[in-house]
Amino acid sequence: MRTAVVVGTGLIGTSIALALSRRGVLVYLDDADTTAARTAEAMGAGSLELPAGQVDLAVLAVPPASIGTVLARCQRDGLAHTYTDVASVKVRPHEEVRAAGGDPSRYIGGHPLAGAERSGPLAARADLFEGRPWVLTPSPLTDRSALNRGLELVSLCGGVPVLMDTDAHDRAVALTSHAPHLVASMMAARLEHAEAEHIRVSGQGLRDVTRIAAGEPALWSDILTANADAVADVLDGFAKDLERLIAVLRALPGAESEARRQAAADLQELLRRGNRGHARVPHKQRSQPAEYVAIPVAIPDQPGALARLFSTVGEAGVNIEDVRIEHSLDQPSGLVELLVESTSVAGVRRVLDANGWTMREKPLLVGDA
Repeated sequence: MRTAVVVGTGLIGTSIALALSRRGVLVYLDDADTTAARTAEAMGAGSLELPAGQVDLAVLAVPPASIGTVLARCQRDGLAHTYTDVASVKVRPHEEVRAAGGDPSRYIGGHPLAGAERSGPLAARADLFEGRPWVLTPSPLTDRSALNRGLELVSLCGGVPVLMDTDAHDRAVALTSHAPHLVASMMAARLEHAEAEHIRVSGQGLRDVTRIAAGEPALWSDILTANADAVADVLDGFAKDLERLIAVLRALPGAESEARRQAAADLQELLRRGNRGHARVPHKQRSQPAEYVAIPVAIPDQPGALARLFSTVGEAGVNIEDVRIEHSLDQPSGLVELLVESTSVAGVRRVLDANGWTMREKPLLVGDA
């Protein structure tokens, strides 16, 4: 693969672009969100220039509901020889590709099983997919060359290819991703009107259970709508277990001794089932929550200034966790606040100072991630 277009410069799209660029692929970026696209370009993910001709592969990093129409448009424009996507549902995109008049022979569905708690291009990493499963869902109409191109993409990004049928994929992610998100959201919803003193005594368990409930509602609504039946099937089983658990808990206090013993045994069995299921989940080492600090930097209103700033920080081997840009009209410079881990502040300030960037005297403490 020599050339590629990434349509959509969020976390996944920008991470793919960074990985491909690192492997020598000429990457072009396309996004209706010009701020995201320019940020991805400044990070070295690719170019916002239009490709001179048809590229080898177009990666559609857009919401599931948009894949069919975006693919049909890109194919009409002759953008690429082969197309793939990164959506977390696969049945609906395959159907909508045909409904929108796209050519399914040159399209292969894809879903890299990697992500991060934050979204947007600044959360992207070139190594995001290394060692992670990347599902490819060829249909009976998918040309062999399209499958090979999809496999090449996974290899270049360091992923592990997994071939699945579209139905099997959607049932799998309903169990492992989509239903868990709803369960987390329903638990988090219990907190909306909870008493403040109750929230104050919350511990790590509550944060673990509700962490993914912070996902973007519009995006998750799109995902869940596209996989509604499979998710509902998982929740049916969950609801039966929940109903049984409620009955067990109601039976524990004040029941006759035999009924209480049976309820206690049933409760322990439900908990053991949880132990057995948990043991089957692959686990990775978790890092400790990081404290971030914002370093304000004056930046001139010149082409390429943001890219130079990112490059300078990169020399210190530091990841920029987020960025805020303030700029007044008719002013020759603006202010960029770079959010970095507190342990990296000294090194970042040192390299910025050595390269002539102007900073405020005291950074702003942002807090825990």
